[in-house]
Amino acid sequence: MAESSQTLERGLRLLRLLAGELRGRTPTEIAAELELSRPAVYRLLTSLQREGFVRRDGDGRVHLGFGVLVLARAVQPLLREGALPTLRRLAEEVGATAHLTVAEGDDALAVAVVEPSWTDMHVAYREGSRHPLDRGAAGRAILALRRGETGYVASEGQLQEGAHGIAAPVPGLPWLEASVGVIAFTPFDPGAVGPRVVTAATALARSLV
Repeated sequence: MAESSQTLERGLRLLRLLAGELRGRTPTEIAAELELSRPAVYRLLTSLQREGFVRRDGDGRVHLGFGVLVLARAVQPLLREGALPTLRRLAEEVGATAHLTVAEGDDALAVAVVEPSWTDMHVAYREGSRHPLDRGAAGRAILALRRGETGYVASEGQLQEGAHGIAAPVPGLPWLEASVGVIAFTPFDPGAVGPRVVTAATALARSLV
């Protein structure tokens, strides 16, 4: 049992390592970073490749496999359900559409959206909306997370003409690259709204641990 648990832990560490490197890693690099022998790494890779969780390119570099996407799609409904209470509070407090956005490759994907109940007009933002990570506050907040940066990011008119956005990365979850944000047609007061978005992102992170 102890040996099986150790193998599982090593496999998860390997997948996390690959998730943080789009160029992939060589087995030698993996062995060095995980402080494992090369035979141990090859055994892990053989098992993970058989299940579709890793793949090798023509140069022998190891990448995440498409089997991971199947697991990710299964997690999204649970993630959405867990995020809704936090997003609902944020939308009502700020009076703007609140959303949870996750990274999927080079794209930002909106997996949960809550509109405020008391405003006369708000931005209609569809769950499943997708855009490049480098456009809009939500995607740029995820890029900031990759750089180890905290705090909020603001944008204007990058995804929708006349729309203003503020987003903050969801911190401290190595298995999730995500941001919480709000979007509205009227400009925000960043000093007032930014900290609320950061607080919501932190609260969501705690609820998902």
